[in-house]
Amino acid sequence: MAKTSPGLFVRQVRQEMSKVTWPSRRETTVSVVMVFIFSAILSVYFLAVDAVLGWGVRYIFG
Repeated sequence: MAKTSPGLFVRQVRQEMSKVTWPSRRETTVSVVMVFIFSAILSVYFLAVDAVLGWGVRYIFG
């Protein structure tokens, strides 16, 4: 594989970065809110599963 000069590399990076479609502020905000909501739901779910399993282990092993 041939080596690329630093100048050519920078030009290629700039060219590729111009092709990137960045999300809008609204899309980013909605995504962040969805992640927080999903994380909260999962944390409550795993808290409940842990409590049930803990109760079951205490019941079985006294």
